[in-house]
Amino acid sequence: MGFLRIRTTVDERPGRLASLASALAERGGNILGLSVQSDTDGTVDEFVTDIPANPETVREALEAAGGRCVQVVPATAHELTDEPTRALLLASRLRTMPWRLPELLAELLRADDARWIYGEAVSDLPDPTQLVVPVAPRRAVRLRRADLPFTLTEAARAASFARLAQPATEQSGSGAERGVKLADGVEVTIRPLTSIYREAVRDLHDRCSPESRRFRYFTSMPTLPPRAFDKLCDRNRGHSLVAGHDGQVVGMANLMFTPDPGIAEVAFLVEDRWQGRGLGTAMARMLVRAARDLGYAEVRATMLSDNAKMRRLLISLGATLGYTEDPGVVEARLPVGAMVSA
Repeated sequence: MGFLRIRTTVDERPGRLASLASALAERGGNILGLSVQSDTDGTVDEFVTDIPANPETVREALEAAGGRCVQVVPATAHELTDEPTRALLLASRLRTMPWRLPELLAELLRADDARWIYGEAVSDLPDPTQLVVPVAPRRAVRLRRADLPFTLTEAARAASFARLAQPATEQSGSGAERGVKLADGVEVTIRPLTSIYREAVRDLHDRCSPESRRFRYFTSMPTLPPRAFDKLCDRNRGHSLVAGHDGQVVGMANLMFTPDPGIAEVAFLVEDRWQGRGLGTAMARMLVRAARDLGYAEVRATMLSDNAKMRRLLISLGATLGYTEDPGVVEARLPVGAMVSA
C-alpha cells in the first residue's frame, strides 16, 4: 500500500507498544518513524510505516492489539526526515522571517491550513481538528488539520515555536505617558493619541511645512480630516502616539493595523524645527515595541523615495528597503525582533 502515518491512543501498560509493533510486523509493516505524545485520553503512539496492507486492515490489527481511536492516513517520503532536525530548520527560518509564522507552524505540525486571527480575547476552540496558538493577548494563529486531531504535545510544541518569533519581553511603556530626553537635552512627553488632542494635532499640521506633510501623506495635506483623525484614535485600528512640549504637540507617530494581522504599518509627522533631534527615532522605537506587544511579527513603512530622513531613521533601526511598482515609492520592512538597540 505504501507509506502510512498511523496514530493510536494506548493505555500506559508495559508491553503495549511492543504489541502494536508486532501487529504491524505481522502485516509486513516496516516502522520508519515513531513518536510518543501525551493527550487528554492517554498516550498517543504515532508510527510512520511502509506497509503493504490497506488502511482498514491496519486499523483493525491495531485495535485488536489494544489501540484506541486508531487513525491511518497516507504519508509521503519527505515525512521520513529526522523530526528534531526538521524542527530546528524551521526554527532557523522563523528567526529570519518571523512574519511567516503561520506558514511555518503549518509545516511544523503538517496542518492543512494556518492563518492569523485576532480579537479582544483568543481562546482554545473545542474542535480537536483546530488548534489556536496564542501569540499575544489579541493575536493568535489558528491551525486546521482534518485527518489527525491535534494532541497536547503538539499544542506545546506550537506554543514554544511561536515564542521564537517574539523578542524577549520587556516593559515598553506603550500604554502610558513617558518622558524622553532628546540629543540636545530638551525633554518631551510622549503619550497615546486620544480625542483630546484634536485641536493640538490640527495646530501641528498648520506649523508643518508642505514638504513635511507631503512626506507623511504623499500630498501636502493642509489639515487632517476629522474622519482620519478619529481613525488614528481608534485602538481597534491601530496605536498612535503624540509628543508634547510646552503645551504643543510637536510630533505624531502612527501604528496602523493592516488586513494581514501579522503586519502593521508605521508613519510619522514631526514638526520641522523638531526634526533631526532624535524625536522621530524615539517614537519609532516605542511603536515597534508596541507592535511586538500586540503580537505583530513585522512593521512596514511606505515612503516617497526622496524622503531621506525617513529612510535613514528606519535603516538605523534595522529595516531593509525595497522598491515598489511605483518608482517614486520605497517600502521599508522591519521584523520586530530585529530593531537595533539604542
